[in-house]
Amino acid sequence: MSTEVQRYSLNGETMGTRYTALFYANAGIDTDEVGRRLAQAVDRVDQQMSSWRADSDLNRLNAAPEQEWLAVHKELITVLAAALRVSQQSSGAFDIAVGDLVDAWGFGPGQQSITEQAMASAPPRARMSASAALVVDLQRNQVRKRAPLHLDLNGIAKGFGVDELARCLEGFGITRYLVGIDGEMRARGLKPDAQPWVVAIERPCRGAREVMGVMELSDAAIATSGDYRQWVDVGGQTYAHTMNPATGAPLRNPLAAVSVVASTCMLADAWATALLVLGEIEGPRLAQERGMDALFVLHDGDQFKEISIVGGRLQAHIEHRPIDPSNDSESR
Repeated sequence: MSTEVQRYSLNGETMGTRYTALFYANAGIDTDEVGRRLAQAVDRVDQQMSSWRADSDLNRLNAAPEQEWLAVHKELITVLAAALRVSQQSSGAFDIAVGDLVDAWGFGPGQQSITEQAMASAPPRARMSASAALVVDLQRNQVRKRAPLHLDLNGIAKGFGVDELARCLEGFGITRYLVGIDGEMRARGLKPDAQPWVVAIERPCRGAREVMGVMELSDAAIATSGDYRQWVDVGGQTYAHTMNPATGAPLRNPLAAVSVVASTCMLADAWATALLVLGEIEGPRLAQERGMDALFVLHDGDQFKEISIVGGRLQAHIEHRPIDPSNDSESR
């Protein structure tokens, strides 16, 4: 095989969106085989963790009787265990036991229309969290429910899928790459010119896709949660798809989006959701306590303001100014 390094770009459909893989490798690499393995990696995640596939392992778990151990694949156990850890570390702000809320508000597979009458009959606030009701056995790849639970992994599965893309490329010996599913990205190494990968941060505007800024990424992952992709309008009020476990209803706070940089995209994904739920005060506070890298974008009338946490240190609050969208970034 040639030792000349070339840039490759592969992509495909997954999880209702698309995955991408940009990487540098020797000329002549079997891109058909790499593409096949990438597709298999994300299909395996979707098959195990999708709320939208009736035969997924997640839906099998949701339908399983309480108090009985259920054997599941290692990938699902890994994600469930991580979800419970982030839930505990965020004081319950991240909770995967919100599937009934997601469905009740019209964001689930049924996509029923939500009305003011339906809002009044939504599931009650008093509910058991996944941390309290789910037992995960990592050694035996088993899980048990102490009580009825309707789990939803949309706040963490996509990030795990990105990590699986990364693992797939590394299995081919590829160590310089940028992989992503929609806006969740993970990078490793530097490009041949010794420059890091450049990732675009989306401006959190409903109904439009614009670049707000860019971030250099190397040996890290980034994920964003926000109120601008999926929402419903009921009685003149808009409700985003992220559920607040404390209220049993869609999240409503001044945050438009939260982006988190972490070692894995799974953790970045889960923490972006957790910090979004915690809000504009408790979110930055916890990010500082945990030494995180996070960007909080707040609604400020028709504009946005940003709170940036780098290595747990609060940076100056800045008012958003749009950048030139022609900026050359690998991902948008």
